[in-house]
Amino acid sequence: MTTLVAHTWWMTNRRLKVLIKQPAFVVILLVQPAIWLFLFGNLFRRVVEIPGFGAGSYLDYIVPGVVAMTAVSSNMWSGMGVLEEIDRGTLNRLLTTPIARGAIMNALVVEQALSTAVQVGAIILLGLAAGASYPGGAAGLTVLMVSALLLGTIFSALSNTVGMLARQRETIIGINTLLLLPLTFLSSAFMATSLMPSWMRSIADWNPVNWALACARAAMRPEPDWGIVASRGGWLLGLAVVTLVLSTRTFRAYQKSV
Repeated sequence: MTTLVAHTWWMTNRRLKVLIKQPAFVVILLVQPAIWLFLFGNLFRRVVEIPGFGAGSYLDYIVPGVVAMTAVSSNMWSGMGVLEEIDRGTLNRLLTTPIARGAIMNALVVEQALSTAVQVGAIILLGLAAGASYPGGAAGLTVLMVSALLLGTIFSALSNTVGMLARQRETIIGINTLLLLPLTFLSSAFMATSLMPSWMRSIADWNPVNWALACARAAMRPEPDWGIVASRGGWLLGLAVVTLVLSTRTFRAYQKSV
């Protein structure tokens, strides 16, 4: 286990160095959430006046929504990194070294998690600067961060799996385009579930994006509902473990095909 952790750290550090050498991409990672926060925050700010919405400030409501959307959209592209490693031959060369095989896939997920954490931190600070309040305090914001990281891990691992299986950028692009908006709008990211049609609420109950939102918002209340935090957080953790195992097994299948 110690070897796996050490190798994961080395591989993650390697990928972060590549990321830092792309300043334009780093800027986009930080600017995009800000655009969503202020674009959607201003576009839908009057919806709090709808009876039954249940929130006094739309800015307070939308911060977790933008966090969840950012976690999904950023991590959905993780498979592109896998394809790049394959196309350059880097992945095959790594397989000839004594590095722990699990560390190769773990590094992809950890890199995405660190990027997501930076983005979530930026969203929280931007929301605070714009006047958002966080009644749940540090504990609520910690749950928001952890929920986003678990949600990101799920989609990062799934994207890596697709990259290994399909080995085509078009497939990843198509799947991401197909899933991003439906997953976001079939959740409480921008609209309270109480105002959704019954069929949309039914879908939202099984949507991991909505699990993350329910978990975060329950913790960010003035009086947190830790029961919801535990149940939805547990579902997220369980699904994250399943997708990580799936991506690892897919990687093993790739090894055998090389």
